[in-house]
Amino acid sequence: MKNKKRPLIVLLLLLVLVLAGGAYWWSHRPQPAVNMLTLYGNIDIRQVQLAFNDAGRVTELPLQEGDAVRKGQVVARIDPVRYQDAVDRAQAALLAQQSELAKLRAGNRPQEIAQARAAVAAALAAQANAKATYARQKTLVESGFLPRQSLDNVTQQLETAAAEVQRAQQGLSLTLQGPRKEDIAAAQALAQADTSALALAQRQLADTVLRAPDDGVVQSRILEVGDMAAPQTPVITLALNNPVWVRAYAPETELGKLAPGMRASIESDSFPGQPFAGWIGAISPTAEFTPKSVETTELRAQLVYRVRVYACNPAQKLRLGMPVTVRVPLLNNPPQATSAHVCTH
Repeated sequence: MKNKKRPLIVLLLLLVLVLAGGAYWWSHRPQPAVNMLTLYGNIDIRQVQLAFNDAGRVTELPLQEGDAVRKGQVVARIDPVRYQDAVDRAQAALLAQQSELAKLRAGNRPQEIAQARAAVAAALAAQANAKATYARQKTLVESGFLPRQSLDNVTQQLETAAAEVQRAQQGLSLTLQGPRKEDIAAAQALAQADTSALALAQRQLADTVLRAPDDGVVQSRILEVGDMAAPQTPVITLALNNPVWVRAYAPETELGKLAPGMRASIESDSFPGQPFAGWIGAISPTAEFTPKSVETTELRAQLVYRVRVYACNPAQKLRLGMPVTVRVPLLNNPPQATSAHVCTH
């Protein structure tokens, strides 16, 4: 019996040795290079809440929820009457100040200069007459035909005539010199202030029209026609749908393989066999736990880093919250400038 069991024992030992060697080889075999990194996440869509810069009553809101919007398209209007009145008033004020500035720069007209010269001539004539009267009165007073008071009165008239000559001459000098440079500079500054006031009024009038900042889809109408709009009260919520981005999570062990600008492919269960082109946009500098909404084969408790992966979405197939799979080729995929990745409509 012992001789019959000995070959069986040897066979079992050989089998154990073979299995042990196979296990050792399997655990120490050369690992093939990984050519693809797979990440999991959900679609995030950029949302903007559009509001007016100034207060006013909504007069037009042509879009409904779900409507597609192009960049620059009108999405709402408020009553522009008050803002148009402000523009008209600012234009009138600017025209008046520009006319005043033009008058100062042109200087005095020839008729005004001639009028100043005539005033000087009249003052000189009056002074000459006062001198002649003074001479006659002085002779009569010295001869005793007139009282001393008469000479005093004539003397005062002569001094008044001399002062009038001085005043007329100074007026002619000012007329010839024209406006002061300081007055022109002040008028020019007021004209610039009126120009700025008109530009502000025109900007406020233009802001009565609310336009879409980019292509997107209307998510919700917050106000309705007749409501009072204000800067702190959004009118409409718009989802910007191209590009969108994926909020994915990369394990710490794979973090060194990623860099902003690397090409990526986004896959969705809703569109099997239709990958969406994308690229790595940003990598979070801090670690966090894997959120429960991400379905992966890894342990949920491990630390990961959030990765933003941009995706082109011209057909609006990728929607908010959609779970997706991101595949990043690791070979022949050097990082590029993010601005080089442009989604075409």
